[in-house]
Amino acid sequence: MAKQSAPVRITTAQTSHADDVAARQRRYLISMGIRTACFVAAVLSIGHWFLWVFLLASFLLPTFAVIVANSRAPADPGGPEYFVPDPTVRSLESKDESPPPPPR
Repeated sequence: MAKQSAPVRITTAQTSHADDVAARQRRYLISMGIRTACFVAAVLSIGHWFLWVFLLASFLLPTFAVIVANSRAPADPGGPEYFVPDPTVRSLESKDESPPPPPR
């Protein structure tokens, strides 16, 4: 007899590999866009003191971008969210509880 695997609840399933890779790529591209903007701002601010701030940011951002891009999304720790009805809201009630008459 074949061993049956336990069913996976959809609330605890991880995101698909394709979605995870797409999210990582998006985070990396955003970080590299910010790095490029810092480098361009550094070139445009030659002669000012904040040139060094932009240069430092453009040199340090790749390290942080790689670390952030390689981090996986955390698994969903929660289970199903249970519905608790609001006691102040009344449900629909029927006026007549008798069954309808049979058709002729």
